[in-house]
Amino acid sequence: MFIEVFVAPFVDYEFMRRALIGSFALALSGAPLGVFLILRRMSLAGDALSHAILPGAAVGYLVAGLSLPAMTIGGLAAGLIVALAAGAVSRFTPLREDASLAAFYLVSLALGVTLVSLRGSNVDLLHVLFGSVVGLDDAALLLLGGVTTLTLVLLAVFYRALVMDTLDPLFLRQVSGLGELTPFLFLALVVLNLVAGFHALGTLMAVGIIMLPAAAARLWTRELAAALPLAAAIGVLCSYFGLIFSNETSTPTGPAIVLAAGLAYFASMIFGPAGGLLRLRRPRRHLEG
Repeated sequence: MFIEVFVAPFVDYEFMRRALIGSFALALSGAPLGVFLILRRMSLAGDALSHAILPGAAVGYLVAGLSLPAMTIGGLAAGLIVALAAGAVSRFTPLREDASLAAFYLVSLALGVTLVSLRGSNVDLLHVLFGSVVGLDDAALLLLGGVTTLTLVLLAVFYRALVMDTLDPLFLRQVSGLGELTPFLFLALVVLNLVAGFHALGTLMAVGIIMLPAAAARLWTRELAAALPLAAAIGVLCSYFGLIFSNETSTPTGPAIVLAAGLAYFASMIFGPAGGLLRLRRPRRHLEG
């Protein structure tokens, strides 16, 4: 019974193996970025950017249909434009960045759905919004693998700069020339992972595998160096169990993965030693902070 449920689907079906590899790749690179988004208090910005890529992907769809290169280039361009535009609006107007991102998010979502509807069917619209992780081809897997590799390498190279920019950006600008580059590098990595995740989980679900494992990890540890790999590990486990649940119940795969991540978050919210609800019920030791 155990082998039939937890092992056999990935041995018997190639599409399940592809889905597993693709979702693992997205979790390994996206979840650590989610930790930085939480520390920067930009959690909702990740959701806004995930919808910001929709118009660009829709333009690519109108030009070339369900073409991986066209939709990737369009989504990447749209995401970067919205990120830069939101920053410019917050700098030159009284609106804060979260307000400008919310405005761009709403307009982008409506525009993207409208553009896809002009040419495509409801099936195409559902594919764009919710993805198809069990339909990943070689090109999509190469894209996900390339984005994961690039993200992990840049996180390792610029780790100290990213930490300093997260905790004290003014100090980083004073002591290093990377102070101006680091925020744009970080946003570019977020957009790149959202575009890659868009092909697997769609624009509505991609941010879930980035933010929920990161939020769960922050409830288990306060150490950033431990939270990053822990978030990736939680994302990988949630991807695996989400695929198992989807295969057993014939439910959509993307929402099943995000639901698994949601369960991990709620479990962490209760049992997490670094912020769980049960921690608040334990009596503190003498002189314990």
